[in-house]
Amino acid sequence: MKHVLFVDDEQRILDGLRRMFRPMREEWHAVFAPSGQAALDELAKAHFDVVVTDMRMPGMDGVQLLSEVRKRYPSVVRIVLTGQSDRETTLRSLGQTHQCLSKPCDPDELKRTVMRAVALRELLVNESIRSLVAGMQSLPSVPTIYNALLSEIESPKSSMESVANIISQDIGMTGKVLQLVNSAFFGLPKAITNPAQAISLLGLDTVKALVLGIHVFSAYRGAQGSHFQIEALWKHSLATGKLARMIVEQEHGLPNVADSACTAGLLHDVGVMVLAANIPEYAGDILQSAKLPGTNLSDVERERLGATHAEVGAYLLGLWGLGDSIVEAVAFHHAPTQCLNRTFGPLTAVHVANGLVREDLTGKEESLPPRVNDDYLRALGLADRLPRWRELYRRSLEMEVAHD
Repeated sequence: MKHVLFVDDEQRILDGLRRMFRPMREEWHAVFAPSGQAALDELAKAHFDVVVTDMRMPGMDGVQLLSEVRKRYPSVVRIVLTGQSDRETTLRSLGQTHQCLSKPCDPDELKRTVMRAVALRELLVNESIRSLVAGMQSLPSVPTIYNALLSEIESPKSSMESVANIISQDIGMTGKVLQLVNSAFFGLPKAITNPAQAISLLGLDTVKALVLGIHVFSAYRGAQGSHFQIEALWKHSLATGKLARMIVEQEHGLPNVADSACTAGLLHDVGVMVLAANIPEYAGDILQSAKLPGTNLSDVERERLGATHAEVGAYLLGLWGLGDSIVEAVAFHHAPTQCLNRTFGPLTAVHVANGLVREDLTGKEESLPPRVNDDYLRALGLADRLPRWRELYRRSLEMEVAHD
């Protein structure tokens, strides 16, 4: 039984929600609160998986309520309902909410959003890790990229194109702008997976507000004794995203699939960043232990934390409302055979690209486990493509060297 708390100061809205979710009473226990304070009282009495609140309420508004929920009950999924005219309030809520839905909200969309949020919790069984991820307001950025963005934003000659080029290179920034642009507040007919397109839709003023006013981006500051190198992760992620796009294009995939593959490749190791930035043991001993011969990072993570970086990253991006194909690719990029979807798509491209880029970095020593799952490719009927994709990557590296 999942527990969902709905908050709105209008009784007719609460009555409508009560009728909407009555058919699901065998699966969900829904509670309805008429104010922010009443919601906090309910949270103090019982556990809830999801809180859905109106934005505009007298006394404690939706942002203030969800800010308190994030502090007191960080594992709770936080969803806000807001009107199309509440642009500034919506931006202000970005650090406190996982998703924004527009009012009046389509009943089916609200159901899907709540159901997806509940289902995502099954990805992470470790409650402390789940609380850590759900409580995050932003992801740290590579310091050089963050500083470059600050300089560009503050320049009188800044342009949409230059800002988009900087943001689309960074893992944390890309995740955050995609979270915002894919919220129902913008009412877009389809999911946006290309960060440059997202920035174009948000507009330069909104991006400036995110950077200078709301401070949703921040530079990574490593702790003493940390073995985590954000620049190395960034370089690997960029290479994986680029190669994933090339693989989809070589297989004559649609442009939106190529965009999803590229973004998923850039974000596939976002869980490593989350864990390294928040758990000193992970940035120190766990990453170091995973470098020992015959060890695997995911196995070490499972043993020490009860969760892998792939699960952590997928859970965060799912909470932020990114598309299923991206979340799926991040969740299963090391274990694609565990995914029920057995068709070529972003997961295939990211799994192969990650394996080939890692293979290039580590060499082909026989002691290393295989980076690309041959059984998975055979099940898709794509085993014969691997040499072509490896050659594709080799040629791309040669072109980069030539351009340098």
